[in-house]
Amino acid sequence: MIKIWRRNWYWFGGILFVALSFFMGFWGVRLLSHIQVIMVFSFMAMLVHQVEEYGWPGGFPSITNIVQFKETKIPDRYPFNQNLTFVDNVFTTYTFYIVPIFFPQLIWLALAQILAALIQLPAHGIIANIRLKSFYNPGLGAAVFLQLPLAIYTIWYVSTNSLATGWDFVFGVLGGIIGYALCFGVPVMLMRDRNSKYPFAPEEMFGYAKEKAMKILNS
Repeated sequence: MIKIWRRNWYWFGGILFVALSFFMGFWGVRLLSHIQVIMVFSFMAMLVHQVEEYGWPGGFPSITNIVQFKETKIPDRYPFNQNLTFVDNVFTTYTFYIVPIFFPQLIWLALAQILAALIQLPAHGIIANIRLKSFYNPGLGAAVFLQLPLAIYTIWYVSTNSLATGWDFVFGVLGGIIGYALCFGVPVMLMRDRNSKYPFAPEEMFGYAKEKAMKILNS
């Protein structure tokens, strides 16, 4: 089962997104506080972000390993490999996004969760686009059309309703930066392995920017 989950975690995330859509539509908005509703929607936006990166249009493994890190010898497993992306996108990221839902009174946690998503904007909207020499890369759509509006709305809602102190915003910013590092940076540092037994499957390796990645590999 773990092998199937590791290979298809982003599609399982897509199924979870559908399930949460039904739950929120029928019961969630009545059972949860407004802050909790925002946090659930933020988690759902991240699920879409992950599907966009690894499922459709996909290609994040080749974009990262080949285009950004210029790895041509073992691009299917270094620096990112299938197990690394499974761990950092499911276990660490899900934890970071789900915990604030259960502690809505800790506004700084909610702010940390929502502000961490804003880091996706420069990562996808500037850095990745510059390296790809493109106006789009997988993950940018969810970052611009889902995560950014949610962040703006959350900051507006918290501010206008005086739900947060200045320290909440300070801890929120720090928590967002630290949380992003723990979710993505630390797993990459600890789990990258040139001898990894978990290469990406050929069908998940390439997607968007396949032509550019293949050009680098064949050069």
